[in-house]
Amino acid sequence: MIQFDEMSEEWLDFIVDCRRGLKHDYDIVEGPMADDTIWNYVEDFVKGDISRTAFWELVKFKYPTHQIVFCSEKALKQIKYEGSYSL
Repeated sequence: MIQFDEMSEEWLDFIVDCRRGLKHDYDIVEGPMADDTIWNYVEDFVKGDISRTAFWELVKFKYPTHQIVFCSEKALKQIKYEGSYSL
C-alpha cells in the first residue's frame, strides 16, 4: 500500500508514471484524486505544455477529493460486506 496525504512531488511523479503506463506493485493506493481539472493539468505537464512549477501554481487552490484504489485481487479480498440500511 502507498498513501499520499496530500498532493506532493511524490504524488505527481506517481500519477505521471501511471499516466505513462508504468506498472507498480502496490495492492492499494490512497490519496488525492486527480479530478477533471487537475487531470487536465497533469496531461499538460506530461505533454510538456506546462512546467512542474506551473502545475503547482495551477493546483495550489484546488482541494481534490480523496480516493482509495484497490489494484489487485489480494486487495479486493480485504473488502468485507457488513450490511446495509434504508433511509
